[in-house]
Amino acid sequence: MSNLELRRRNRTDFTDRIFHWPDLQRFNKEEATKSIFYETNNTVGAIWCMHPGQTLPMHSHEKADDIWIVIEGEADFYPEIGETVKIKAGDVVVARAGEKHGMTNNSDKDFVMLGIAGPTPIGFIPHEHA
Repeated sequence: MSNLELRRRNRTDFTDRIFHWPDLQRFNKEEATKSIFYETNNTVGAIWCMHPGQTLPMHSHEKADDIWIVIEGEADFYPEIGETVKIKAGDVVVARAGEKHGMTNNSDKDFVMLGIAGPTPIGFIPHEHA
């Protein structure tokens, strides 16, 4: 690095760029909760919070990729109609444009994941799982 001195900044100066995921969590007793924490012309970021038994219905996006980063818990991921695979904290799940995806928290613990999708608008095409 050069002799350039860096100016120290506060995190609070970047509340539209730096997010602390535990502060974004919102759970609802009735259904899975999606909380959007940023949106641009290119991508949208959301945190999904699911109590045991809650479902994110199977769907796809015509032109948008959807990337899920599982940060807490485990769930049954639906990569295609009639298929399931376990996903867990630490996994990164990619659904390219047109690929089906959904999940159910069939565990006995809460489930939290970050989702980044784009380009926007991402649209939502529902699919029956079974």
